[in-house]
Amino acid sequence: MPVKIRLQRHGKKGKPYYWIVAADSRSKRDGKYLEKLGFYNPNTNPATIDLNVDGAVQWLQNGAQPTDTAKALLSYKGAMLKNHLAGGVRKGALTEEQAEAKFNAWVEEKAAKVEAKESKLSKAEADARAKALEAEKAINEARIAAATPEVEENVDATEEVEALEVAAEEGAAAADTEVANEEE
Repeated sequence: MPVKIRLQRHGKKGKPYYWIVAADSRSKRDGKYLEKLGFYNPNTNPATIDLNVDGAVQWLQNGAQPTDTAKALLSYKGAMLKNHLAGGVRKGALTEEQAEAKFNAWVEEKAAKVEAKESKLSKAEADARAKALEAEKAINEARIAAATPEVEENVDATEEVEALEVAAEEGAAAADTEVANEEE
């Protein structure tokens, strides 16, 4: 029986949520599966992936072929590396302890990279909020200044308020664009 490691789509329209499963290649995309190996949620940033690495390696060693997307997810979580190291152990190039040490070192390095990305995203989001707050404060101060009873200064203050509102909108748009670029 040809087995594939692939994704099963769940969730609602516009908010996909996937299960990573080992299934007969002849079954439907969202149909019967042999074993659920984990899940993948692309709606979060960074994407949430929970995978039973040992189960995935077992299926790979038994001949299951991952689809392109599933292969990328397995590689991201280290299942493909662990399968490769297991092949080295079978051939005698590595001992079990060496393979486990290499895999654990890789997992720690990967976790550090993910943590760095999460902190970078949260910092960028906080900076964008701070910029928006400063722009809002400037607008409010200008409105208060415009509300003074002096007629001649009132015209200049109104123009200044309008200019600050335009600048604040441009700043908020630039901050949103900056956050979107950092997410990519």
